[in-house]
Amino acid sequence: MAAEPNVFVIVLAGGEGKRLQPLTNDRAKPAVPFAGTYRLIDFALSNFANAGYLKIVVLTQYKSHSLDRHISQTWRFSAMLDHYVTPVPAQMRRGPYWFQGSADAIYQNLNLIHDESPDIVCVFGADHIYRMDPRQMVAAHVASGAGVTVAAIPVPKADATEFGVIEVADDGTIVQFHEKVPDPPTMPGDDTRCLASMGNYVFDTDTLINVVTPRENQYTDIGSHVIPALTESGVAKVYDFSTNDVPGQEHGDIGYWRDVGTIDSFFQANMDLIAPVPAFNLYNQQWPVYTSRRALPPAKVSRGRGGEPAFVDGSLLCQGSIVSGAHVERSIVGPGTYVDHDAHVTESIIFPDVRIGAGARLHRCIVDKNVIVPEWGRLGLDLDADRERFVVSDGGVLVVEKGRDLGQD
Repeated sequence: MAAEPNVFVIVLAGGEGKRLQPLTNDRAKPAVPFAGTYRLIDFALSNFANAGYLKIVVLTQYKSHSLDRHISQTWRFSAMLDHYVTPVPAQMRRGPYWFQGSADAIYQNLNLIHDESPDIVCVFGADHIYRMDPRQMVAAHVASGAGVTVAAIPVPKADATEFGVIEVADDGTIVQFHEKVPDPPTMPGDDTRCLASMGNYVFDTDTLINVVTPRENQYTDIGSHVIPALTESGVAKVYDFSTNDVPGQEHGDIGYWRDVGTIDSFFQANMDLIAPVPAFNLYNQQWPVYTSRRALPPAKVSRGRGGEPAFVDGSLLCQGSIVSGAHVERSIVGPGTYVDHDAHVTESIIFPDVRIGAGARLHRCIVDKNVIVPEWGRLGLDLDADRERFVVSDGGVLVVEKGRDLGQD
């Protein structure tokens, strides 16, 4: 029986996340809270933890403090067994400049690969919502003899301009790779969808080292440079994500993957969790999503101080949250958040430690951490007026930035 390959994991977490502002004004995109309790990076790291791939480096760069702290406090493996998750900031090992792109980030950290001498390197993004057993992708990569394998999923053509789009031969060889082009090619027999890269790659170690090491020209980005170059060399294969079989996964969320690069996509991915039959099931205990757990009491739903009844439906209430005589519907209430009597919160995402005053009304809002909404405050009910004070997305989602006391505006 063939020995299991020695696998090393690189998680790319250095992007600015400009399209998620103001949620990324003060934090790296992978550190943005999701579903109340989690951070975006927890989904990728949980997939590797569940698979037993336990040598992981996270390459960080922009506004990385909260991300570094979350990883350091949450993701601790056994040092006795030489397992680790460690954040690696831009070290400028190759000169006085930041990472010039994802491929340059790997090039500047080749010492990490040389130290581990792995057979296989998994290079995955840090900010997508999905479940995946990476062992199956690694096995497919080894069996195919590819230099690189790219995980792929069909997406609507209207959305495909934001992704790398793959043209593939019948044997799974990638014949063309188009990185974020305005008119991407569609899938054979389906002119409504394109085969998009998920930003997850499995490399043979020698192939990765050779392609990111500068020669005549340095490849700075994986999608724009590395994958097209390896495609031209004939060593790039595709992995069909829909074939990935995760333990405990229900039929409804097989193949679920969301890029949460914009406010609207982030909002919708959160809303996916609270449907009666959710598109993504957080409650799969055979393949759990791990994160830190603050020392907070259970969530509490009670009558208000004046005896007002509380109403909660279709919502997630995180630990330490209190709904006191308020109305919460189709919403996510983060840890330590307090919703006072007669407040109405509908179709909204409330981050940790928010205070929502009595009689307030919030509809289709994302409220960042430590915000104070005063009594009788109104958010999301008059978007024309709200645009003068807040960011409002193209889809009509209002965002309140971190730490804002709206009673002082």
